[in-house]
Amino acid sequence: MAKTGLISEIDSTKVSELKKELRFLVKAILEEEQDNEFISNSSKSCCIDAIDKAKQVLSYLKEVKIKKTTSSLTVADDDHHDCSLSCPPEFRCPLSKQLMKDPVVISTGKTYDRPFIQKWLKAGDMICPLTQQVLSHSLLTPNYLVREMISQWCKTRGIKYPDPVTSINEDGPTETDRDRFVSLLDEMSKSMPEQKSAAKELRLLTKRTPSFRGLFGESSDSIPRLLKPLTQRRGFSRSRNNETVDPNLQEDLITTLLNISIHDNNKKLVAETPMVIPLLIDALTSGTPASRSNSAAALFTLSALDSNKTLIGKSGALKSLICLLDEGHPLAVKDAASAIFNLCIVHENKARAVHEGVVSVILKKIENGVNVDELLAILAMLSTHQRAVQELTELGAVPTFLGIIREGSCARIRENCIAILYTICIHDRSKLRDMREEERAHGTLSQLAQDGTSRAKRKANGILEKLNRSLNITHTA
Repeated sequence: MAKTGLISEIDSTKVSELKKELRFLVKAILEEEQDNEFISNSSKSCCIDAIDKAKQVLSYLKEVKIKKTTSSLTVADDDHHDCSLSCPPEFRCPLSKQLMKDPVVISTGKTYDRPFIQKWLKAGDMICPLTQQVLSHSLLTPNYLVREMISQWCKTRGIKYPDPVTSINEDGPTETDRDRFVSLLDEMSKSMPEQKSAAKELRLLTKRTPSFRGLFGESSDSIPRLLKPLTQRRGFSRSRNNETVDPNLQEDLITTLLNISIHDNNKKLVAETPMVIPLLIDALTSGTPASRSNSAAALFTLSALDSNKTLIGKSGALKSLICLLDEGHPLAVKDAASAIFNLCIVHENKARAVHEGVVSVILKKIENGVNVDELLAILAMLSTHQRAVQELTELGAVPTFLGIIREGSCARIRENCIAILYTICIHDRSKLRDMREEERAHGTLSQLAQDGTSRAKRKANGILEKLNRSLNITHTA
């Protein structure tokens, strides 16, 4: 039998026997070597045989160890593959078909895993792989909402969510870049045609050249100089000269702000520059559709920093984002939802969002089938706030959530629905009556307790236990 065949038949008992034999051989070799000058030729020969046999046993054990290690690696790879296969379709990159590590949004609103869409774009394909639409730009915006959803999905299954692939650092700006940068900012203090031309070029440069975005972080006055055309006219349009902001100029400058904000080192500087957030709020309420969408996207990008979440929340931006969510273009709705989700991670912003009417707006969108997955994730987060739960109860949301669980197929959507319903039951026991009627008619909760996610099963069983206790109390009474 070949050596590999022999090794394949070695089980744990055989390995144990080999280790015992190895210990005996090593002991014999050491004892014989201790009195080396009195060893006979025959004893020396026995010692050499023992060494050879020990080497053979070690060789066998080494190969067994290698085989086990290779096998475990294969299993780990299979587990990762199974994880990608079993995850919700929305969590897989349309290009790689694998679980996304670093989800990003392109200009058509579709989400891809960063390294795969980057490869697609670098190959010169300036169309969306899913929609086949021509891309208006190649900017990739991190989709923190989807990333958080994937992270939660992995956490409930005990799967470690991999860190995003770190992007390769771009070359730094050249002296020519710096000279052009200063020149373009100077144009912002000149006539309207020069401002519009410079703004358009800055928009393109900050989109295509990451190193150009970094230049804005090198000087505290670069962003005020960039926004000078808007700050001049912002005051005038509401007072003496009735001079309004050119919509195309506003769109180019707001989009440039978005591009600048993507650079991690700029986020704090941009948000803390006094005129930035007020101008973004202006664009949210009175800009072109693209300005409104890009303004929401900029607030979303800036809110990656916790300190910025608080700053943006205090500015009153949530009210404008909620209005945009209520009435905006489909792409703007996605950007607004993402920004609201990010901001409401901070507890005080939950209260602000609820006060500004976010619950009724979201519930209306969900009932109309708009962005159900993303908006339910926001409601699930807000359900830790008592006033939000009260509003959901008053607005009659319970039948809506029960219907989604009963008729839906997306595990994550059903999980968020049952999590919200569980919280409603804690705050308002009268809603258990609706749950009981649903259970009698359709067995919705029992079904979810069998085939839902681990979290959904816990919440469904929790409600069922409450139903049983209330029924027992009624019978006893």
